[in-house]
Amino acid sequence: MKSLFVLPFLLVLSNVFGQKTTPANMALIPKGEFTMGKNTTNPSDWQPEHKVTIDAFYLDKYEVTNQQYLEFCYATNHALPMFWGMNEFRCGMDFPNHPVVGVSFFDAEQFAKWADKRLPTEAEWEYAARGGLAGRNFPNGDQMDSTKANYGRKYQGSLKVGTFQANDFGLYDMAGNVWEWTSDNYGADYYQTSSPVNPKGPERSRFKVIRGGSWHSGAMCIQNYYRNGLSPSWVDFAVGFRCAQDVTK
Repeated sequence: MKSLFVLPFLLVLSNVFGQKTTPANMALIPKGEFTMGKNTTNPSDWQPEHKVTIDAFYLDKYEVTNQQYLEFCYATNHALPMFWGMNEFRCGMDFPNHPVVGVSFFDAEQFAKWADKRLPTEAEWEYAARGGLAGRNFPNGDQMDSTKANYGRKYQGSLKVGTFQANDFGLYDMAGNVWEWTSDNYGADYYQTSSPVNPKGPERSRFKVIRGGSWHSGAMCIQNYYRNGLSPSWVDFAVGFRCAQDVTK
């Protein structure tokens, strides 16, 4: 029989050696290697497939919600999102647990800094979305339907975060619901020269990478490897974000 003292003992050791415990509502994404992108018949910005190693990091289990973003706005006197109070976009306190939308990359970045976090890199995002499932098209495997994610306009808008099953890393809505900003600049040919260890995107670009697709997207756009670029100043009714945090010792 396992000792009841094992867990407290491990927690003491963690504190003694300065290892950080997992922050609330975040998941520890372990260090690992994965195949990023996908080789397909037609030329695309998600090829060639390439091996990437990612250091351990924390990632929000859920997309940032209207409630959380409002707290940030109150605390910092930041402007409310573009679509605040528009029920057709489920943006506002009538929908506190829905993902916030109508925020630019710069808005998302400022929220992350306020929360002592950051936006994930594109590679971190894809690695996390895959949940340790090698070569799969979606966060929970190769099959997708509307009982597993919010996409294809079936629900006519965003749903509460965490409505569907989490992937094997404990992350929700990595496919559908809303697109998510990442920290990377977008480059259509970046995968041809990408670093094999903790890539951070090209140095310059007019666009930032968004990932994951949304309630408004078709099945193609919510696949793990699918990528798109958007002006960092743009705000959209189907784009939100989640935050990452470094693992420190």
